[in-house]
Amino acid sequence: MPLKKMLSVLMLQIIIISQLALAVPVDAGASKQDSLTRLSSVRHAVRTDGVTGEKSLRLVVEVTGPVQVSKSLSSSPTPQLIVDIKGAELGNVANNIVLDGKIASDLSISSLDKSDCRLVINLPEAIDDTECKVYTLPEDTATNRPFRVVIDIDKPLSVPNFNFTPSLKGKVIAVDPGHGGTDSGAIGPNGVQEKAVTLAVAMEVKALLEKAGAKVYMTRVNDRDVYAPNDSATEELSARAEVGNRNNADIFLSIHANSFQNSQVGGIGSYFYKNTIYGKLLAQNLQDGMVKASGLSDRGIYPANFYVLKNTAMPAVLVELAFLSNPSEEKLLNTPQFQQKLAQGIVNGVNNFFVQAAKLGGIN
Repeated sequence: MPLKKMLSVLMLQIIIISQLALAVPVDAGASKQDSLTRLSSVRHAVRTDGVTGEKSLRLVVEVTGPVQVSKSLSSSPTPQLIVDIKGAELGNVANNIVLDGKIASDLSISSLDKSDCRLVINLPEAIDDTECKVYTLPEDTATNRPFRVVIDIDKPLSVPNFNFTPSLKGKVIAVDPGHGGTDSGAIGPNGVQEKAVTLAVAMEVKALLEKAGAKVYMTRVNDRDVYAPNDSATEELSARAEVGNRNNADIFLSIHANSFQNSQVGGIGSYFYKNTIYGKLLAQNLQDGMVKASGLSDRGIYPANFYVLKNTAMPAVLVELAFLSNPSEEKLLNTPQFQQKLAQGIVNGVNNFFVQAAKLGGIN
C-alpha cells in the first residue's frame, strides 16, 4: 500500500477513536446522584400582618425539583407539626434549627427513606389545623427562585379557662373607646367625629360599671392616641390590647361607630373573634342590650379577625354603636341622652353575659 494511502487510513482511525472516547458516558452512579431531588436550604422569619398585626412564622424549604407534601398535628408527648416531603432526599441542610420560641420552638429534619424527608416542628402549645398551612411553590426561572415548600404557622393566643360568677361586682373590665387624638375615625355628614362619640359612651359605661362594683381600665379617658401621635396601626392597636392583657381583665370592650357609603344604612352590629364560645356569647348579649335600649335595627353579630379581638387573652367584642354616615343616627349619637341609652344597654349586656357564662362552667 502506498505510503500516502497508509497515512490517510491511519488518520481516519485516529479520528474515529477520538470520537468514541468523547462519546463514553460519565459514571452512571454520578448521573443518578445529580438527578435526585434534594433539600438545598431552609430559612425562617416571623412576619407581622400590616393590617391586623397578627404574627406568623414562615419556614421556606428550597428543593432542587418538584415534590409532594403532607402535614399532620401531634399532641403527644409535646405539640408538634409534622411535615413530610415526598420525593426528595435530605441533602446538606442543617438537621436541627432553633426557631423564635414563641410560635415554634425548633425544627428537626430527618430522612424517612432514600427519597422522603420529615420535618418535625416543636410548638410551645397546641394549634389546630386552621392555624398552619403547608404548600409548594413552583420554580420561577424569571426571578431565579427554585422549587419551594412553604410552612406558615400562626401565633396561638394563650387563653385561660374562665370561672365566671353571675355578678358585676369584683369583675375587671377593659373599655376601649375607638380612635382618638390624631385619628378621628369616621366623620358624619354634619361633622360629628367617631372619636368623640366613642369616648362619651365609654365614659358613661365606665361610670355604670363602677357603680355596680366592677374595676374598669380605660385605654383612654381623653382625646389622645393610646400609643403615640401619628403612630402605626399595629402600635396603636397593640397598646389598646395590652391594657386588657396587662390588667388581667375578665372581658375587653372596644366601642366604635359605623360608617357606609349609603347614607340610608343604619343599625347596630357587634364583632367577636372566631371560634370563641365566650366571645360570641358576650357579643350576643351586648348586641341584645344595645338594640333593646336604643330602638335601632339589629344588624347581628359576626366573627372577625380584628387585632384587639385576636390579641386579647379574654373574651373581647368590638361594638358598632350606629352609623355616623346616616344623618338621623349621627344626630342621635351626638346627644347625651342617646349616649346614656347605649351605655346602659352595654352594661345590661355585660351583666347578662356574666350570668350566662357562669352557667357554662368556665370552659372556653
